[in-house]
Amino acid sequence: MGKQQIEVLNALDVAKTQWYHFTAIIIAGMGFFTDAYDLFAISLVTKLLGRIYYQEPNSLKPGTLPPNVSAAVNGVAFCGTLSGQLFFGWLGDKLGRKTVYGMTLLMMIVCALGSGLSFGHTPNTVIATLCFFRFWLGFGIGGDYPLSATIMSEYSNKKTRGAFIAAVFAMQGFGILAGGLFAMIISAAFKFRFDAPSYQCDPTGSTVPQADFVWRIILMAGSVPAALTYYWRLKMPETARYTALVAQNAERAAADMSKVLRVEIQADHEKVEKKNTTNQPKAKSFGLFSNEFLIRHGLHLLGTSSTWFLLDIAYYSQNLFQKDIFSAIGWIPPAKTMNALDELFSIAKAQTLIALCSTIPGYWFTVAFIDKLGRFTIQLMGFFFMTVFMFALAIPYHHWTLKENHIGFVVLYSLTFFFANFGPNATTFVVPAEIFPARLRSTCHGISSASGKLGAIVGAFGFLYLAQNKDPRKVDAGYHAGIGVRNTLLVLGVVNALGFFLTFLVPEAKGKSLEEMSGESEEGDEGKVEAGQPHGYSNKTVPA
Repeated sequence: MGKQQIEVLNALDVAKTQWYHFTAIIIAGMGFFTDAYDLFAISLVTKLLGRIYYQEPNSLKPGTLPPNVSAAVNGVAFCGTLSGQLFFGWLGDKLGRKTVYGMTLLMMIVCALGSGLSFGHTPNTVIATLCFFRFWLGFGIGGDYPLSATIMSEYSNKKTRGAFIAAVFAMQGFGILAGGLFAMIISAAFKFRFDAPSYQCDPTGSTVPQADFVWRIILMAGSVPAALTYYWRLKMPETARYTALVAQNAERAAADMSKVLRVEIQADHEKVEKKNTTNQPKAKSFGLFSNEFLIRHGLHLLGTSSTWFLLDIAYYSQNLFQKDIFSAIGWIPPAKTMNALDELFSIAKAQTLIALCSTIPGYWFTVAFIDKLGRFTIQLMGFFFMTVFMFALAIPYHHWTLKENHIGFVVLYSLTFFFANFGPNATTFVVPAEIFPARLRSTCHGISSASGKLGAIVGAFGFLYLAQNKDPRKVDAGYHAGIGVRNTLLVLGVVNALGFFLTFLVPEAKGKSLEEMSGESEEGDEGKVEAGQPHGYSNKTVPA
């Protein structure tokens, strides 16, 4: 491309918001709805799995998953997601977004069903097959991150692009909500039909045999929303930006966009042919590991990857405190006072309330304000308040442990994760889909999101061990002594502060075209720049 964008890309940038934009949000967003349902559903059923398969005779407490088994069941999907983000991100740039998009959804459908059909009735066989299917489920989910973000960014106009990408990501909130509601319905239905006494009254009878069907139904239900949108994903045309800039077929790109966006792009064809046949130098196609990429986008990639990594450490470490918070405010009674289905219902209810009160509002605040305030401002603000609230929880931690102060602790805890969702949890997903060249966009988003998932593994499991009590006599069964919850909160406050400062590596994309952000509109100019300005000046790797 020369300095003037070709007409098909300009038409996309200035196109009015149309019905197809919302259709694309639903098609891409249902993938994230399914992603969230599948990834968070497992946290609902782990207590039930412990009661069914790991109950010890004559124990005063209901059975729980051993630490290594719990880590495997909860973490294997994260490992699969990380792998899928890297693989499908790269494949989306090589084969095209549309070609790969259906593969990820099909894998999610098959593996969600497989998770519920985990073979056998002994702990070893059930857990082994469950982990196998959940790894590949995560692999498919991982592919949805770079592909959905890239597709939505390349379909959108520059005025509302941030809101559209954020809306796709915000469907996660509804997925978490659906998971909680469905688990409540299934557990209530089975409890009505197969009621049982509490654990303290009858340890053996408190878990009815039919409970083995409950967790399987909940996990298998994750295949339904994915199956409903599979056909529509196959019908989506390739994005115009990939077709025009990577496949080098601007005429096909114009034809595809004319169909779905109801805009006429015809005058461009002759112009494109003329561009391709003149003696104008061909645009440089630098690769991911080239010096040119390092100069233009090296700090950008460092910024998107590091901030997503740090955000997910803090975001996924929230599991450390949920059980204490839920118990403190009476959402989850002591386990021994409930039967297995009552406990599942209580956990699902708590997750549903968290989704309604904190998760969903935070996501949609981002959708509403991202194109007004900008990505940079929202991410900076989010990390700032997360840091403030983490230190406010940590420094006077003993104060919050007193019964009369539990409500204050819950309020600060909720605000922390409201500003995670109205902040970096959304913006770290949006920005990598906007600032890299089309031929590397999906790959770079995959690298950034994989860094985030690595942070999730550190947050969910590394900090679980770290937060154990300093006194070896007071640690959870199967764990070693750690640094305690107060010191863990202090560490998380520092993590959020680092995220705040590393945000300055990320440029602002509000109101700019994708080609302007990536520098593709200038790549065909033989590197010409204004006098006295370095090569790549218009897209240098410092914040805009």
